[in-house]
Amino acid sequence: MKIKKQFSQLSYKEIKETIIHRKKYTNFNVLGLYRGILEHEKLTLDQKIELRDFAHEFFYKSYNFLQIKDPHTYYKHLILGEEETLTVADERQIWQDIRRNQEKILKEKRIKHRSFGIYSKHECNDEACPYQGVMFRQGSAYL
Repeated sequence: MKIKKQFSQLSYKEIKETIIHRKKYTNFNVLGLYRGILEHEKLTLDQKIELRDFAHEFFYKSYNFLQIKDPHTYYKHLILGEEETLTVADERQIWQDIRRNQEKILKEKRIKHRSFGIYSKHECNDEACPYQGVMFRQGSAYL
């Protein structure tokens, strides 16, 4: 069975049920779940925090790996509900912790490259670049 909508289009109850019955769905994507929670416009802040905490019960290892795969999504979930109280120093400290954790995870998993996630995409300042967002191997001439 497949999920017919994006997570950002599902209701609060549907997202919870999808998480519980995740093994039934062939196209279930943990990264998509966490991004969908952030992008969902109809959910309140409390509902987003509840869904994040509920998802952590099932996908905490995957959530921690987001530090490497998609650190910006990880950061946004980490500060969810605390955006107004963060200072610039707090933000810098969080990003330093993320970088430190990235190195630790890469070392533990014996990964010597970063050819996945946001690190494999070509991103330059030229908006007309035909390679914008295309995935290349790290260190290639196009990156």
